[in-house]
Amino acid sequence: MRTENIEKLLLDVKENKVSVNEALSTLKQLPYQDLGFAKIDHHRELRQGYPEVIYCSGKTVEQVVDIVEVMFHKGSNILGTRATEEMYLAVKEKFPMAEYNKMARIITLLQKEIQVSDSYIVVATGGTSDIPIAEEAAMTAEILGNKVERVYDVGVAGIHRLFSKLDIIREAKVVIAVAGMEGALASVVGGLVDKPVIAVPTSIGYGANFGGLAALLSMLNSCSSGTAVVNIDNGFGAGYMASMINKL
Repeated sequence: MRTENIEKLLLDVKENKVSVNEALSTLKQLPYQDLGFAKIDHHRELRQGYPEVIYCSGKTVEQVVDIVEVMFHKGSNILGTRATEEMYLAVKEKFPMAEYNKMARIITLLQKEIQVSDSYIVVATGGTSDIPIAEEAAMTAEILGNKVERVYDVGVAGIHRLFSKLDIIREAKVVIAVAGMEGALASVVGGLVDKPVIAVPTSIGYGANFGGLAALLSMLNSCSSGTAVVNIDNGFGAGYMASMINKL
């Protein structure tokens, strides 16, 4: 529930369009709604400006559908991360307007118009193999109301590719640098721009990459000022943080 919904409800009570008991019934579910297996935080949009996001991994198909249904009837825009195609098909059967990005593993269900920012976020990747995590970041930022520019496959193995996109990167309000292997992209970008850089280590790489740990440690030890790091493969976290920075 958004601030304007609360304001409208209070005005309706004031103007006798809605009874006090009806308003109380609406407000009873405001803090959260207990489904037994999940407690849906309807208050989150009031606190943070965007409703609860569904982390689908580890949930059953039925649980995902039930959560989507509750959020849908509250009028929310819905974002489900780490969703399987089976989950998407079950959601779409009930809500035909649902969409799925297979690469990002994201389900979206939009009910309200998204106001897009004038400033933009750049999402850059070291390689093509990092794109699934980058797309999770990009789609998260977009559904939160941000313009996003994608600059993919510009890693340090061919750094001229990055230099050819510097005009786009430097005009961004915040840059998300997604890279596996040794994770060098974040340090390079951080040394070239005067904007915050959010580094996302990915689990892409050979054995000594240790499932993203090598990239994580490289990014944490970056000598480029203004670079911060999220968890391995956490495209969602990077997209959400970038949105908050972009809207400051």
